[in-house]
Amino acid sequence: MFGNVGCTVAKKVDRRVQRTRKLLREALLSLIREKGFEGLSVQDIIDRANVGRATFYAHFDNKEDLLLSGLEGLRSSLKELQRQALARGGSADERLFAFSRELFDHADGHRDVFRAMAGDRSGALIRQVFHRILVDLVRGDVSAIVSRGEAGAIPADAVVQFTAGALFGLLMWWLEGRGRPGVEEIDALFRRLAIPALKAASR
Repeated sequence: MFGNVGCTVAKKVDRRVQRTRKLLREALLSLIREKGFEGLSVQDIIDRANVGRATFYAHFDNKEDLLLSGLEGLRSSLKELQRQALARGGSADERLFAFSRELFDHADGHRDVFRAMAGDRSGALIRQVFHRILVDLVRGDVSAIVSRGEAGAIPADAVVQFTAGALFGLLMWWLEGRGRPGVEEIDALFRRLAIPALKAASR
């Protein structure tokens, strides 16, 4: 009986935590669109989210921590898509880079935030973290297909860095430009470029 009560309370607390974090992230994104990241303060964020200062600091150390937590949430959801795809049967074309469509879709939905941050000093930090996320995701696909330890084989880490770098460059080109392809088209373009290269590296 006590276990059930504890579980119910934990679920309520967890929902409250999730709701608070969501409010803070939404406040941050709306403020970035208005002021840029460098121009806003923690006070701006808590005023917009209508939460107390103590509540903010119970969840995040500063505004950078809040921003990076959103990227970590994205990484986790993309990683899960990848895990499910690699666990399924089917051709390599169907299983590889299962996260890419969702990645482009998410980036497209936050294009204005990216542009607002492009001129900020924090933009370099975000690009660095984003690149690390892509390396982590690509490594999962590369390890599933590229052979290790064979004489003359291309090192798996080289394939990871090459593919992640290409994806990062393509994504930045797409986000920074106007009149670029839509989400479906850019995802198809990435897959047309990346999957044959990955297969060639695995031979």
